[in-house]
Amino acid sequence: MSDHHDVIVIGSGAGGGTLAGHLAPSGKRILLLERGGWLPREPQNWLAGDVFVDGRYQTPDTWYYSDGSPFAPQVHYYVGGATKLYGAALYRLRAEDFGVLRHADGISPAWPIAYDEMEPYYTQAEQLYQVHGARGEDPTEPPASAPYPFPAVSHEPRIQQLSDDLAAAGLHPFHAPCGILLDEGNMPYSACVRCANCDGFPCLVHAKSDAEVISVRPALEHPNVTLMTGAEVIGLETNPTGTAVTGVVVSFGDHTETFTADLVVVSCGAANSAKLLLASATERHPNGLANGSDQVGRNYMFHNSQAVLALSKEPNPTIFQKTLGVNDFYFASEAYEFPMGNIQMVGKSQAPMFRGEKPGETRFAPSWTLRDVAEHAVDFWLSTEDLPLPGNRVTLARDGNVQLSYTASNDEPKQRLFHQLRDMLAGLGMHHGHLLPHHAYLKNEIPVAGVAHQAGTCRFGTDPQTSVLDPDCRAHEVDNLYVVDTSFFPSIGAVNPALTAMANALRVGDHLLERMSATVPGGARADAPA
Repeated sequence: MSDHHDVIVIGSGAGGGTLAGHLAPSGKRILLLERGGWLPREPQNWLAGDVFVDGRYQTPDTWYYSDGSPFAPQVHYYVGGATKLYGAALYRLRAEDFGVLRHADGISPAWPIAYDEMEPYYTQAEQLYQVHGARGEDPTEPPASAPYPFPAVSHEPRIQQLSDDLAAAGLHPFHAPCGILLDEGNMPYSACVRCANCDGFPCLVHAKSDAEVISVRPALEHPNVTLMTGAEVIGLETNPTGTAVTGVVVSFGDHTETFTADLVVVSCGAANSAKLLLASATERHPNGLANGSDQVGRNYMFHNSQAVLALSKEPNPTIFQKTLGVNDFYFASEAYEFPMGNIQMVGKSQAPMFRGEKPGETRFAPSWTLRDVAEHAVDFWLSTEDLPLPGNRVTLARDGNVQLSYTASNDEPKQRLFHQLRDMLAGLGMHHGHLLPHHAYLKNEIPVAGVAHQAGTCRFGTDPQTSVLDPDCRAHEVDNLYVVDTSFFPSIGAVNPALTAMANALRVGDHLLERMSATVPGGARADAPA
């Protein structure tokens, strides 16, 4: 049994890493446990073949589909979690996403808190993660109490042309909110060099606003914070009544240790957080820890996404492409009675990304090579809301690993969004009919293996019968247990979930500081009456 801590945080990604950074100045003893290590800084960070085709940074874990067949999940275990390889698109959910929304395949439920309660923390998260953006361009954007802390990342000429063409067609393209450490006004001193190897790559020069760079490293400057890497949490122990976590069991490969803390925060990612709670079943919690509602593992969501490339008649020499978004079809509109979703640019295609793929990028013209395709590609990511279905769930396979049952929802809106993109681009200098599926992000042909944007599995709510966590993200049944990754989402919206996870971690962090009667420099006493 090791020394006692005030807080143990399990996982160092968008949720756990942000929380650890927020709590660090309090002086409370914080133990941050990360099953992975530091992502190595090496030339392969920026080599598309190594990252996208060979899966150099992908976990060797095996997960299982509902029929028991295995697959390799495209997840990454490093300090900073999934943010190490994310695209740093840091969107707020729309205000309407916090309420009930009617979709083609059913209802997207309301959250137990309103957008107004999250808004101050969205603002804090944007400031912390140095988000670049422009208010007022996106017609669906929610109210904000402050401007973006940094100006929008500028469009390169081909993308500016696309933006102008879309605006001329009556749409409302906007500068996508982006978390990179870029100073376009003073590039000799900019950490970000605006390279082509950002979206889906680790950043070799630490210029991406990931949780390691922004939150974990600053947290470790405080002597009260300890990080342990190679530390996989395999179980949570409780007191005899099952009302509190009394031990966090950690595997270091060749041995295990148990750590204790007043408060325990789980932030392993939606699938692995559910796995941990299910694996921590006790006599008092026979179906898994905090699972009296039978909701742990259920309502798994990961966005009904499509990565597609359009082929421009002119070469597309863009280097940093992920600067534009379109939300005109995010909600129900004259075009369709139900929401369709979000359209955004993704990182620029590179020829090595196509190696080993099977979407037939070269079938349209025998004289074209994969290099030609990459040079003319304009790449998009389309996200349609995935509904929280009870049958879409994480359970434990016989070997204790994740077993994932999943059926996609909202397929018709997904297809309509694809056709909207095709129609949008028809007269904008694109090759007719050449809008092709592109699986650079989902190399495995079965999209669920991509597990990007996963959420749900431990939804928060006010009713312990239908939710796992209360509105403060504390387990209804276990007083000192919290979950702060995207597991808490009751619905996922149609924009990237990272900023919401970061904002919520700050929100829950304030609650934990108040619970511990802690103070942070520059802030009011956390135990002061509200």
